[in-house]
Amino acid sequence: MSRINVVEYTSATPEQQALFDAIQQQLGTVPNFLKVFANSPVALRAFLGLYGVAGGGSLDELDRERIALALAQQNGCQYCVSAHTAIARKTGLSAEEMAAARAGDSSDPKSAAVLQFARSLMEKHGDVSALEVAAVRSAGLSDAQIVEIITHVALNFLTNILGKSSQVEIDFPKVQL
Repeated sequence: MSRINVVEYTSATPEQQALFDAIQQQLGTVPNFLKVFANSPVALRAFLGLYGVAGGGSLDELDRERIALALAQQNGCQYCVSAHTAIARKTGLSAEEMAAARAGDSSDPKSAAVLQFARSLMEKHGDVSALEVAAVRSAGLSDAQIVEIITHVALNFLTNILGKSSQVEIDFPKVQL
């Protein structure tokens, strides 16, 4: 049972219902973690806005999902591991690639560098070394992509702490940490 109210459509305000309608139209469902976010329509709009904009960057969609899986595992968020396993499967990551991502690795050297950098950002609270920045840059990532990695780390940390602190019910096929 969620520690924070899960806003249901039937009891939502008109503003919350409008947000749910937009989410439903885009995703085909309104995941429980977004129903928790809906307690504050401002917070939900902020998350959806940043998430939508960040998804339009130059960082590969598969690497964005790899980051989500790596950080969900690193931060111990079962909701996020479960959700991003389902999403990653739809984006084309194999079971082996998802397992590697959860361990912070990839068979693709560039993706492995992305994950090492993302996990280091999380572990060191952003205080990465110049060598770590140089390593991700030498793997072929631009400064724009490095900033996008940082953005996706922040977004995933936000969802990880929301999932963990709320103990929201997992509404995806459950995946164990």
